[in-house]
Amino acid sequence: MSDELTLLAQAGAAALVTAMATDAWQETRDTVAGLFRRGRRSAVATQLDGGAELVRDSAVPDEVRRALYGYWAQELAALLRQDPSCRAALARLAVDLPAGAPGDRPARQTNTARDRGTVYAVQHGTLHVNAPEKQAAED
Repeated sequence: MSDELTLLAQAGAAALVTAMATDAWQETRDTVAGLFRRGRRSAVATQLDGGAELVRDSAVPDEVRRALYGYWAQELAALLRQDPSCRAALARLAVDLPAGAPGDRPARQTNTARDRGTVYAVQHGTLHVNAPEKQAAED
């Protein structure tokens, strides 16, 4: 298998396991199950649901995602070897649900200050702020 198809299978697997137990799960599940031949489709859907349940019930979901990632990367690589026509749909999945390797995704954070407020934020680490004293409002 070419490096390009291997990378596509890995990107698809990362998007797949990242979507498990999220709002994007049902659509992702249906897309991936639909890539497999009719005879295998329901078995794959059952496996996908089992994996999503493991993620949802885990105290450490990213560890479960990492374990499932390897399995699904292999499954999707085998699928691409058997049916290269799945390439476009898998590429769309990987683009629509960008994800690095499970657990390597950057955390997202939004901070908003309103009405002359100030936001001091840090995502990983420690933040020390020596804020100037506010001046008393002049009468």
